[in-house]
Amino acid sequence: MNERSEPDPWSASTAALYRELRRRVAEDDPAVLATIVDVEGSAYRRPGAKMLISPGDESLGAITAGCLEGPVADIAAQVLEDGRPQIETFDLRDDTEWGLGLGCNGTIDILLEPTDGSLDDGLATLAERDPVMVLTAIDSTDSEVSVGDRTVLDASSDPFLSQSREPLPDALLSDLGLAVEKLRSEGDSTPVERTTDGGSVTIFIDCLKPVPRLLLFGSQNDVEPVSRLGREAGFEVVVASPRGAQASNSTFLNAHEVVASHPTDIADHADELTYAVVMSHNLIDDQLALETFLEETAVSYIGLMGPRERFEDLREELDAEGTTLTADQLDRVSTPVGLDIGGGEPVHIALSIVSEALAVHNGRSGGRLKDVEGPIHDRIRPPMP
Repeated sequence: MNERSEPDPWSASTAALYRELRRRVAEDDPAVLATIVDVEGSAYRRPGAKMLISPGDESLGAITAGCLEGPVADIAAQVLEDGRPQIETFDLRDDTEWGLGLGCNGTIDILLEPTDGSLDDGLATLAERDPVMVLTAIDSTDSEVSVGDRTVLDASSDPFLSQSREPLPDALLSDLGLAVEKLRSEGDSTPVERTTDGGSVTIFIDCLKPVPRLLLFGSQNDVEPVSRLGREAGFEVVVASPRGAQASNSTFLNAHEVVASHPTDIADHADELTYAVVMSHNLIDDQLALETFLEETAVSYIGLMGPRERFEDLREELDAEGTTLTADQLDRVSTPVGLDIGGGEPVHIALSIVSEALAVHNGRSGGRLKDVEGPIHDRIRPPMP
C-alpha cells in the first residue's frame, strides 16, 4: 500500500479518514470524530459525512464547506476533555446568529465523540472490502439507552462484540432490522426514531461502504494523472502494469497499490466494487484484458482508451476467434472512455475518465446539475420500515 500523504487535509477522502481513525485508535492517540447525523433543508454534506479533529484543532476531512469547522473544533475540544459523545445542532437558516451570509438554508445535527475502539472491528472489516452498519443512539428518553451507545453489525447483521461502548438493547436491534436492511441495500445513512417500553430513542444508522476501486491496466505516462485524480475523488487506485512493464510505487506515486499483471490475470485484482480502465495502448493486451473483465468479473464499468475505430478492430478480432460480445457485455464497455467535457490536455482527459467512473458508481448520468429538476439531494427523510 502506497501511504502517500494527503495534500489537503480538508478534502481528504473517506478512505484516508478511515485509515487515520484506525491508526489513532491502535496507538491510543486521542481525537474527536464529528459525523453529520441529520440534515433538514440544504447543506454542503449529507448524513454520514465525517471529520476527524485532533488536539490543537488539526482536522482531516470535511463536514461543511468550511463555515462551521471552527465552531465544531471548539466543541470538539470540550468533548475530548469531557470524554462523552455530544450532539450539536447548527441552524444555518438563522443568519442573524452566525452573521456569515452562509446561504446553506439548512439545519445540521452533528455527533461529536471521542475516538475509541467501538469502530475498530467495523473498520477492520471495511478494510477487507465488506460493508458494516454502525447504529448509534443520538437521542433518548429511555433510561436504558444513552447518547453514544452503539452496536456495529457485519454484512450478515451479526453484532461485533466491543467493550468500548454500551451496546443497544437486543429488542431495539430487532425492531431496527428492516430499516438496517433497507439502508444497507441503498448504501444510505439516516436517523431512525423508535418508541420503546421506556420512552423514545433516535438511532443514527450509518452505512459504511467499502471504498470503490479504480483499476487501471496500463503503464504509460497517461496513467499517472488518472491515478492522481482517482485518488483525490475517493477511489482506491490500483495500477496493474502489463507484462514486461515496470511495476513500482515510485513510478505511480498516487496509486494505493501497483502490481504486475498479465492481462489474462487481471480479474485477480477486481471485485464487484471495481471500475476498470484499460489503457495499455497495446491492442493485443487490451483485447485480452477486456475479454477477462467481461468473462471473469462482474465489473460494471470498463473504460477502454482509444477511438471507436480501435474498438471495432478489437471486436473483429474477437469475432474471428468465435467470440461475439452480447448486448449486456457491450453495455459494460465505455469507449471512447470518459465524459464529454472538452479539452485535450492530459489532465482534461484524466478528469473526463475519473468523472465518468464516479458518475457510474453513483448511478448518475454525468449531466449538468442546472438541468436537474427539483433538489439535487433528497431533503425529506425517507420513511423507514
